[in-house]
Order: sequence, then structure tokens, then C-alpha cells
Amino acid sequence: MSKEKNINTEEQLQEENSANLTEETQQTTEEQNTTANEESTETPEVEVDPLEAAQAEIAELKKQILYKVAEFDNYRKRVIKEKADLIMNGGEKVITAILPVMDDMERALEQMRKAEDVQAVVEGVELIQKKFMGILEKQGVKPIETKDADFDVEVHEAIAQFPAPSEEMKNKVVDCTLKGYKLNEKVIRHAQVVVGI
Repeated sequence: MSKEKNINTEEQLQEENSANLTEETQQTTEEQNTTANEESTETPEVEVDPLEAAQAEIAELKKQILYKVAEFDNYRKRVIKEKADLIMNGGEKVITAILPVMDDMERALEQMRKAEDVQAVVEGVELIQKKFMGILEKQGVKPIETKDADFDVEVHEAIAQFPAPSEEMKNKVVDCTLKGYKLNEKVIRHAQVVVGI
């Protein structure tokens, strides 16, 4: 009986060991499964093909270039239109300023036809000339000084030479036949002068 008891005890021990081993194996398997599940839930690293990435970047850059080209083309067309408008209507401001002088000239002509006093007509024309010169000065136009000025090829155009009445008048302007003008310090018409020699 003691042998049977020992055998039973050994069998029980083996069964317990087997049960323990089975539990340990199950726990290990469960842990491995859990780890595998956790790894599978993480986002897998996707390998990007360098060629595809480069092609996508090229496509994006082409798109940007097309937008820039279209934007520049619109800007160019707008500038051309503004320039054409400026050329066509650029003188509008000056012309509007000159119109009152034209009105004065018409009134002066009417008065000249009726006038008996020549001095009054001269004074009227002088007033109109001063008004006109005032408008031009507001636009940046100034006459070039020629009286007793040294001859300067930058602003004067010599149309004749004349013997100087004195030594001081040599190489100086003796007479002005046509007034010259500057627009904002740029010569727009040279003064035609006679130079003393």
C-alpha cells in the first residue's frame, strides 16, 4: 500500500508539475501574444520610394512655377495697360491747368478787336503771359537764364557769333533769339543765343 501511495503521490506531483508547466506555458504564450498585438497596433514604418518622393516634389514645384508665371503675366499686362493709360492721359493735368489761359486769350482777342487803347491790350496780354508762366512753373518748367551768362553748351545753342563790345563779353551770351526751358532741371529746349567773340 505504501508503494501505491508513493506512486499516487508521484503521479500527483507529476500532474501538478505538468499543470504548473502548462500554466507557465500559457502565461508565456499569452505574454508573447500581447507583445505581438502591441507591436502590430503600432504604425508600421512604410518605406518611401525615393523616386516617387522626387517626382511628387517636382510636381509640386512645377505647380508653384505655373502659379508664379501666371501671376507675373497678369502683373505685366497690368503694367502695360497702366503705361498706355499714362501715355494717353498723362498730359491731362497740364492741359486742364492751361485751359483757363486759353479762355483769357480768347477774351483778350475779343477786347483787341474793340480796343482803341493799345496800352490796355499790352497790359492784358502781359497778365495772360504771367498767368501762363505761373502754371508752367507749378509743373516744374523754368526758363534758362541767358542775360550776361557765360556760354554753356549744356543749356545754350550758339546760332551766331558776334564781335564782343568789350573784353568781359567774350565767350558770353550777347543776345537770345529763342528762350530755352528746363523741366525739373532737365533741359527740354536749349536757348538759342548769339555768342560774343
